[in-house]
Amino acid sequence: MKDRIVGRIKRVNGPVVEVMGITDAEMFELVRVGEENLVGELIKLEKDSAVVQVYEDTTGIAPHDPVYGAGMPLSVELGPGMIGTVYDGIQRPLEAIRATSGIYIQRGVTVASLDRQTKWRFVPTAKAGDALSGGAILGTVQETENLLHKILVPPGDAGVLESIVPEGDYTVDEPIAVLKAADSKTKELFLMHRWPIRVQRPTRKRLPLEAPLITGQRVIDALFPVAKGGTVSIPGGFGTGKTMTQQAVAKWCDADLIVYIGCGERGNEITDVLTEFPKLIDPRTGRSLMERTILIANTSNMPVSAREASIYTGITMAEYFRDQGYHVAIMADSTSRWAEALRELSGRMEEMPAEEGFPAYLPTKIAEFYERAGSMEALCGQDGSVSIIGAVSPPGGDFSEPVTQHTKRFIRCFWALDRNLANARHYPAISWLDSYSEYLSSMTAWWEQEVGPQWFADRTEIMELLHREIRLQQVVKLVGPDALPDTQRFILEVCTLFKNAFLQQNAFDKIDAYSTVQKQAKMMHIIVTYWQRGSEAIKNGATLMKLKRMKVYQDIVKMKFSIPNDDLSGLDKIEARLERAMDQVEALHA
Repeated sequence: MKDRIVGRIKRVNGPVVEVMGITDAEMFELVRVGEENLVGELIKLEKDSAVVQVYEDTTGIAPHDPVYGAGMPLSVELGPGMIGTVYDGIQRPLEAIRATSGIYIQRGVTVASLDRQTKWRFVPTAKAGDALSGGAILGTVQETENLLHKILVPPGDAGVLESIVPEGDYTVDEPIAVLKAADSKTKELFLMHRWPIRVQRPTRKRLPLEAPLITGQRVIDALFPVAKGGTVSIPGGFGTGKTMTQQAVAKWCDADLIVYIGCGERGNEITDVLTEFPKLIDPRTGRSLMERTILIANTSNMPVSAREASIYTGITMAEYFRDQGYHVAIMADSTSRWAEALRELSGRMEEMPAEEGFPAYLPTKIAEFYERAGSMEALCGQDGSVSIIGAVSPPGGDFSEPVTQHTKRFIRCFWALDRNLANARHYPAISWLDSYSEYLSSMTAWWEQEVGPQWFADRTEIMELLHREIRLQQVVKLVGPDALPDTQRFILEVCTLFKNAFLQQNAFDKIDAYSTVQKQAKMMHIIVTYWQRGSEAIKNGATLMKLKRMKVYQDIVKMKFSIPNDDLSGLDKIEARLERAMDQVEALHA
C-alpha cells in the first residue's frame, strides 16, 4: 500500500465521503480514509474533488482528515488458500480477523486475504525458455484432496520464461518465476496475483451452453434445467425457501467449486450457512463440502457499501477458477439486498432516482453482473464455466417490483417460489406454472444422449397436463370434483401423483435427497405411461377407482424413497408391473 496523501476530507455522508484537493488519483482507485485507514474506493472524480465509497463504519471521521491512495483499484488476491475460507465483502478473512482482533471486526483492520505463512507444494509444468502469454499455466498446487489449483500467468502479462523454481514448498508471496517481456523488462511471478473486482477477466471465446448443471433436484433438472454457464433467478418472499434451495443446489450440483455470497442477509441465516456447510458431506467425494466452497459473509448489519462490493468479489473469484478449466457455481443470496445498497449509496450521492428510488443505472449493473456468467474457452486452452444462481427477495413477494423485473430481462432461467407450496410444506417450493427455462432447446441433445429420446416428449406431456389441471381446478372450485367425468378427474389424479411422487423431494431422506438424471427420466416415464395407458382404459370403460386400486399404484407413489440411485432395476420392474396391470384392466373392458 503506497502511503501517499491524495486529498483531504471535505464532507462525510455515511459511507459516502467527499474529498477535496485531489492531486493524484484515478477512478476506482483503492484508498485509505482518515488516520484509522478505513478501506474505500474512489467512485467519482470532478476537477479537484472526488467522492469515495467507504467499506467500513465512518463514525468519527472528520473534515480535513487525510485520504491515502493505493495506486491500484480495489482488487482481490487470487491464489492457493481461498478454498474453505470465509471472507467478508472485500475479501478480508474473518477467521484471521478474529484471531488478531477478537470477535468484532475493528475499523481499519488490515489482514492479508491469503495466508503469508502457509507453504504450498508447487509442481512446475512450464520450463525456462517457454514463451508464455497471460492465463498460461506455470504449475500446480494440490490445494485440497480433490482440487488441483493451477498457477496462472496473470492476464495481460506475456513473454519468455527466464527462470522457474524447482518443485518445492513456497508461500504465496515468494517469487516462483521470472518472465521477460518483449521490451526486455522482467517481472517476478508468484503463486498469487491480484485482479480488479470490477473488471471481467479475459477469455479466448464464449462457448455454446449445451450441458446442464445437474442439481439432483427433480423439479429443476427435469422441468426447468439450467446450463453450465447459465444464469438463474430464484425470486420468492420471506420464508419460501430461497436459501434452502440454494443450499441444496450447492450441496448436490456437479460444479467443481461453489462460491456462496451471503449479500446483506440476516445474521442468523449467515450463521446457519457457516455452521451447516462444514458439516455437509460432498456426495461425490465423501469429504466436507467446504473443500470445494468459498464463503463470502456480508450480513445486513455490515456497512452497506461492502455489500455492494461483495457481488463483484465473488464473481472475480469464480472467474479465476473458471480460467483454470473448472466449472464454478455462484450462489448470490440475495441480489435484492445488493440493489438496495446501490439505492442507498445513490441517494447519498444525490443522484436522480428512478423507479421505487432505485438508481437509473440499476438495469445496467444487473446486466453487467449476469453477463460475467458463461461457458468459456479459457486463455490456458481449457474449457470452464461460471453459473450464477441469484436469489431475489421482492418485498411482499411482489414479482412486479424493479429488481425482479430487470433481472428477468437478463437471465434465461426462472425458478419462481410459491408461498402456497411452501405453506403446504411442498419443497422445493418452485412453481411449475410461473417458472421457465430457455435452455431446454440447446440441452435436449444432451438429455437424449444420457437418458434416451423419450425425455423431451415425457416432459412436454407432463407440463401440458399440469396446465390443464389448473383450468380444471377452477371448475372444481365451483361445482366440486364429483361433477367432472372420469376422463377429467383422471387428469387431476395424475397431476396429484406427479406432484407428490416426483416434484416434492425430501432433503432429509438419504435416497430422495438426490436423484440422478437416469432415475428422474425413468420416474417421469412411469407416470406418463400411467397417464397414457390409464386414459385409454377409461375411454374403453374402466373406472378411475379401478386404476387407483391397482397394487402397482402404491409402488409408483413410493418409488422415490424405495429405489436407490445406484440400482434402477426396481424402476424397470415397476414399469413392467404397470404394463401388466394395464393389460389386465383393458382385457376386462375389451
